[in-house]
Amino acid sequence: MASMDPKSFTQGTVLSIHNICYRVKEKSGFLLCRRTFEREVLTNINGTMKPGLNAVMECTGGGKSLLLDILAARKDPNGLSGDVLINGAPRPANFKCNSGFVVQDDLVLGTLTVRENLTFSAALRLPTTMTKHEKDERIKVVIEELGLDEVADSKVGSGEERKKTSIAMGLITDPSILFLDEPTTGLDWSTANAIFLLLKNISEQGRTIIFSFRQPQNSIFKLFDSLTLLASGKLMYHGPAQKALEYFESAGYHCELLNNPSDFFVDVINGDSPAAVRAMQEEEGEANETEQLLMGKLPVIERLAQFYSKSPFYRETETELERLSGGQHSSSNLAFKEITYVTTFCHQFRWILWRSFRNLMGHPQPWIVQNIHVDAIWFWKGLFSVILGIYNSELAWSLYVLTVFQCVTSVSAREIFLMERNLFIHEYLNGYYRVSSYFLGKLLFDLLFGRFFPSFIFTLVLYLMLGLKRGITAFLITMITTLMVAYSTTAMILAIGIHENAASGKTLLVTVYFVFMLVFLGMSLNFETMAPQLSWLQYFSIPHYGYMALQHNEFLEQKFCSGPNTTMSNCHPSFLICTGEEFLKIQGLDLSPWSIWKNILSLACMMIIFLTIVYLKLLFLKKHC
Repeated sequence: MASMDPKSFTQGTVLSIHNICYRVKEKSGFLLCRRTFEREVLTNINGTMKPGLNAVMECTGGGKSLLLDILAARKDPNGLSGDVLINGAPRPANFKCNSGFVVQDDLVLGTLTVRENLTFSAALRLPTTMTKHEKDERIKVVIEELGLDEVADSKVGSGEERKKTSIAMGLITDPSILFLDEPTTGLDWSTANAIFLLLKNISEQGRTIIFSFRQPQNSIFKLFDSLTLLASGKLMYHGPAQKALEYFESAGYHCELLNNPSDFFVDVINGDSPAAVRAMQEEEGEANETEQLLMGKLPVIERLAQFYSKSPFYRETETELERLSGGQHSSSNLAFKEITYVTTFCHQFRWILWRSFRNLMGHPQPWIVQNIHVDAIWFWKGLFSVILGIYNSELAWSLYVLTVFQCVTSVSAREIFLMERNLFIHEYLNGYYRVSSYFLGKLLFDLLFGRFFPSFIFTLVLYLMLGLKRGITAFLITMITTLMVAYSTTAMILAIGIHENAASGKTLLVTVYFVFMLVFLGMSLNFETMAPQLSWLQYFSIPHYGYMALQHNEFLEQKFCSGPNTTMSNCHPSFLICTGEEFLKIQGLDLSPWSIWKNILSLACMMIIFLTIVYLKLLFLKKHC
């Protein structure tokens, strides 16, 4: 099966697991003595997942989330062996696009309504051969199926609404297999019950629902059809959920009256339940308590794993796996090949722009705050007169402030991708869009609304307030230069910080580099009078390029010591500079037009280099969980 249409999944879809093992590479030791070794985290996992509620439970570190990711084709195949089949056939290359996956953290945008979130999912996951009317009908069906009618046109609010919306987005392609990672995380008891009653109704329509769970309450456990119990990466039990207690009784562990079954299973595997303690005492005979504690949980896990391998449930599973596979075993990893998208690049690009715009309209306050800079201008205006003795004139200082401002306002640029990092990984793994369409869509929108308008407004107001050089050419060069400084700084910050979370050390690295660039590589250093050993620093200074271009544009053909507008503050206190050309020569600038454009070109090159790094980081960010 090289490909599979969503409609080819029929009712009665069975996912079978054939001898799944997973190994991870770990390192130990220090420096030269450091060694790499492999550790097996899943061992010989077999089973079948049929239409209904299929729970995967574990003791701590048992591997339930790992197994779920493997079944959903979201895990790195390196270290994986064994087969996962759909109705006896290998999973198709775009299996993760046609199946549904609901993550634990409910990755939906709260700034969008329920219908808008579903519209975005439908636009990118349903084929373009479907008409808009057909997609709207599909959205309507899902909304009704999950009981979201009353809140469909409201922003996603409560935990229950977020969870239902996440499930709805997973069901938008009408998959027969739906994966959920701990679906009741963060929900109260009544809401968790409501969610599982909903999942039960969905499963009764012929869907195979596979989910991980830690320790559900008894009312939820009663809804399970199948139970897979893991401990230390080994199978403790796989079979009908309602026969699990009977199975453990046959192994010598009796559940006490009114005890929650899920708590009982975990206690038995941990060796904490009275039944487990009695079993250990009977087996060990005269062994004292200290020796039993030193044994830890491994003996119980090994005992249960061996008991299961000899149980009727194991033999029934083996027989069914043989029937499904036809006796043939291969290690096919078709599900990990490059996925085939159902929409084009332009279609994806357009919808990413649409969602970014709707996201901004749903939460415009940060953008508005970022663009209110007029009050700050008057502060800088008053500051100019205090520092006139340090620089050539108020004009020179205003150009420096103009340059620095573009860098300061770009510090928040790392949030362009950082705030949606987990959302991007989830949607990319589910085949919503290509990396290139997401990168260009997000970048274009945020550079336009997050960088262009603040820079344009501030530069325009300061340009008119200070009476900078008149003329459309001079104005356009000033505007282009300030925008290039803002874009270059944005690209640099993205390249440094895109991989990390908000609390990582990269945040400090961005700040340190930013301060260093401004203080040591900005106007405060005259590179022409510096020691040759340090002159190379100018090539890494974004504000240096911007400031040099602005000075050339503003001072060329200017006269300060003659004419009706002559003032003493316009003359340099030491050199009595009367023309812009003299000032530019002291600054070591070439008077030819190329002096402007080489700085702008340098900023453009830096921006392109940094953005290329950002794209490559996104491309190799995390293609698997």
